[in-house]
Amino acid sequence: MKTRKEINLEYKERVKPAGVYQVKNIANGKILLGSSLNLEGPLNRHKFVLKIGSHTNKALQKDWDELGPDNFVFEILEEVQVRDDPNFNLKDELTLLEMIWLEKLEPFGERGYNLNARIREA
Repeated sequence: MKTRKEINLEYKERVKPAGVYQVKNIANGKILLGSSLNLEGPLNRHKFVLKIGSHTNKALQKDWDELGPDNFVFEILEEVQVRDDPNFNLKDELTLLEMIWLEKLEPFGERGYNLNARIREA
């Protein structure tokens, strides 16, 4: 049986998925595009702050309040594929993915909730 200390260490050492995600309003198609070096954190945080009514993105919060949580999906669009290569740089790979998805989805104005192209969180 593993000790609590061993379990905590394993948790801290496990590879956390980095990548690009979206919060999508399925009623009108608008999206909030985001990225993170640890995808689990931001998706949970977005859900939580929307539920308690304190999301910093006012347009997203307004739609959430009016349409309800059933009209939103939280999904990972793409994870960075980690390579066993001495030149591999996780942050550079994530930057590349961000550029691809920003160009593909253009989540601004009528199409989305993003206010600018800076989408990375922690």
